[in-house]
Amino acid sequence: ALQTAVKNGLIPLNPADNVEKPKQQPYIASFYDEESLNLLFDKAQGTRMELLIIVTAFYGLRRSEALGLKWSAVDFKNKTITVSHVVADAEDDNGKKYLIQRNRTKNKASCRTLPLIPQVEAALLKKKEMDEEYSRVCRRSYCKDYTSYIFIDELGRILKPDYVSRAFPSLLKKQGLRHIRFHDLRHSCASLLLNNGVGMKAIQEWLGHSHFST
Repeated sequence: ALQTAVKNGLIPLNPADNVEKPKQQPYIASFYDEESLNLLFDKAQGTRMELLIIVTAFYGLRRSEALGLKWSAVDFKNKTITVSHVVADAEDDNGKKYLIQRNRTKNKASCRTLPLIPQVEAALLKKKEMDEEYSRVCRRSYCKDYTSYIFIDELGRILKPDYVSRAFPSLLKKQGLRHIRFHDLRHSCASLLLNNGVGMKAIQEWLGHSHFST
């Protein structure tokens, strides 16, 4: 805008030309190793976050991708799980939050079909059984709007992104575990894949990155 103002003769020079740009501080991601992850799985047992943590850590999903998983994305016969739908927070012009549910991931590479890992399959089947039981017990109090989604609570309500952002650090603190962000489960997955000899190209495809350099 200032350069255009100079070009159009509105101001004699651009005052921003002499401003020294701040140096960008490189962000170093934190992550859990295999031992720490196994401890996390153990401590998360029986909590509302248990399955979400398992799925996110095994597949390195983004939060929106994990929350967007539907039962239709899981092929128990062919043992695959497809990432193609997201659930995310957004704000309108008045600052009011609302939920976005869409059949579109971050980029083309993010839409991917992965093998259904046995541990994840067992946990999913258990969750499905529990949801059916909650629906039977709660009857009319049970929300029917989100039954197509995997990550719903005991009353059938969809788990929202801000809930995950609060519940995950709360779980770590309660269990005396080292603090990491929920997104760092994605970094943990990448680190474990690399340490187990998986090639960088395969890791890129597993995590759904559009570029190898990422």
